[in-house]
Order: sequence, then C-alpha cells, then structure tokens
Amino acid sequence: MFEELLEDIAQKNGLREVNTYLKLATGLGAIFLCLLSTSYIAPLFIAAFLTGAVLILARVDAKTYADLFLFPFSFAIMSVAGIILVYGGYDIFWQWNILPSFALSVTRESINQGAFVFCRVIGGMSAMIFIALTTPMTDIFIVLRRCRVPEVVIDLMMIIYRTIFILMDQVIQIFQAQVMRLGYSTWRESIYSFAALCGAAFIASWDAGDDLIRAMDARCYDGKFALLGETRPVERMPCLAVLVFLTLSTAVVIVSGTITII
Repeated sequence: MFEELLEDIAQKNGLREVNTYLKLATGLGAIFLCLLSTSYIAPLFIAAFLTGAVLILARVDAKTYADLFLFPFSFAIMSVAGIILVYGGYDIFWQWNILPSFALSVTRESINQGAFVFCRVIGGMSAMIFIALTTPMTDIFIVLRRCRVPEVVIDLMMIIYRTIFILMDQVIQIFQAQVMRLGYSTWRESIYSFAALCGAAFIASWDAGDDLIRAMDARCYDGKFALLGETRPVERMPCLAVLVFLTLSTAVVIVSGTITII
C-alpha cells in the first residue's frame, strides 16, 4: 500500500466508468444509514454489501482491501474494549473495584453497546473505503464545483492533494535510498535516518511549492484552476442497483430495531 496509492486503484477499478453521483450517493447514504441504525445488524449488512461490491464489481485486491481496514479495525477494538469496561449497566458479569468511586465492569449492556459501536465503525469505514477505491479525487472535485462549492476551497483542496503526492514521492525515494545504505540497521541509525528523512521531505515540499507558484505565474493563473474530466451518464442498471441497496439497507435499519447480541 505504500507505493500503490488509493488514487491509482480508483483510476483502474471496475466501477471507474459508473456515474460519480451514484457512487457518492451509495457511500454517503450508507454512512447516513449507519448513523441512523439502532442495532448492529444494519451496519454489518451495509459492510457486507459494500465489501462484495468492492471485491467483486470493482475488482480490488482482497489483500489491499484488508490492509486498509487494519488501522481502523485496531482502533475500533481498543475503543470497544474501553466502552465495555466503563459503560456500566445492571446485569453484571464481572466487576473490579479499583477505587471506591471507580470500578471496571463487564455487563450485558456494555457488551451490547460495544458490539453496536464496533459494527457501526465497520459499516462506516466500508462506505468510506468504497468511495476512496472507486471514485478518483478529480471526479469529486468536478462534483464539488457543480454543487457550487466556493472556488477558493476547491483550489486549496487541489493544491493540497497535489502536494500530498509530491511529498509521498519524495519520502519513498529518500526512504529507499536510506534502506540501500543500511540506514535502519540499528536503533540509533534508525533515529538519525528518520530525522534526516523528515528534514529532506520538508525541504523537498518547500521547493515543490516554489516550483508550483512559478508554474502558475508562467501560465497566467487568474485564481481558478482548470478541471479536466468527463461527465458519465446515469445508466439504468447502476442506478437500479443503488436504489435497491439503499432501499434494502433502510428496510434492515427499520426492521432490526434495537436487536442486541445478548
């Protein structure tokens, strides 16, 4: 995932030619339904549906998809562990009175709440990753401009997005050069190499910013970047699939109610 950026995957995935509005409606609608859900069933249904869409329809590598879930999954596990221990409840399974006014406990209510939060995180992350892997940022910029987002905001987003790629490229090149010179062979060498990496990346990003300003002046920049992109039609089958998904997800949210694990 270090060299294979999300933008590369978004430009080559199987859903690349699907209308951008449909993909955004799918992802944002899924996030909204996860927030509305009061049971763990609806977020899991949304996560399973979107995972199948990414792996089967978009044809994204399963290992790449799993790597994207690694950090949010670990963060969710730690958060859920804290919720289960401090949430409290009446049906107590285990309790440890650390202080007279503070105790750690595992209750029926805390387990249900922890499982609900965990499933909601998984559902929301599935929706975010679906958008990231199927929709290039250039298409999102076009949608933002058509939604009449201020031009200054869009231009700043484009500059920041471009700078991220420049910085990533510099970091990768410097890191690979350090590895070839055994810059991370020992703990002390790793500290020195990492410090040199940060300094060199900062200088490279500063120089890239100066080059961008000179290039903009040479091209008579007038305060508005040109956006290159094409408008893809809203086809019948993708539109029907999005409607079916959102309808089924809404029905699951309503039917599942407040079903708990235990």
